[in-house]
Amino acid sequence: MEHIVYFAVIPSPIGKLTLTGDETHLSSVLFEKAGGPTPPPEWVEDAGRLERPIRQLAEYFRGERTHFELTLGPRGTAFQRRVWTALTEIPFGSTWSYAELARRIGMQRAARAVGAANGKNPLPVIVPCHRVIGADGSLTGFGGGLERKRRLLELEARVARVRGGATAVAVSRVALPGTHRQRPASTGNAP
Repeated sequence: MEHIVYFAVIPSPIGKLTLTGDETHLSSVLFEKAGGPTPPPEWVEDAGRLERPIRQLAEYFRGERTHFELTLGPRGTAFQRRVWTALTEIPFGSTWSYAELARRIGMQRAARAVGAANGKNPLPVIVPCHRVIGADGSLTGFGGGLERKRRLLELEARVARVRGGATAVAVSRVALPGTHRQRPASTGNAP
């Protein structure tokens, strides 16, 4: 059976996003770039098959969702998937440094390798690589550009303030293939 890649282009406050996936998994979120490539001809445009991530992203950008409940299928090495799973544990409205992320996966001396894996995250926003900052608190590399990163962090900080800090303990709830971890208790967001 041929593997079909479905895609949808959606508007967002940080520019158009292209979502890709198959019958069961969301596999990437791509940022619009000036003069960027068009989807390959073998991809099939079908927003209906990507309705759930489209809806959840819209809720996130409206400040109504603080975590995602999606089945993800990113492609990467075992180490990259380990880093991406750790990214989902960064609380909404919070940030970690690359060193903290490395410490959380038990590789304290691997901050640069963690940074490289973070930069390869195919599911930005949903797997919140924008929540990783420099040790000095500065905004550092982000595949969508530092302006988008700043806007995402400001959105989350604003939502966390409005909700009285209640979202500070909510995390993205996603399951990456090959990982096993307990999910946090629900924060009341509908799937």
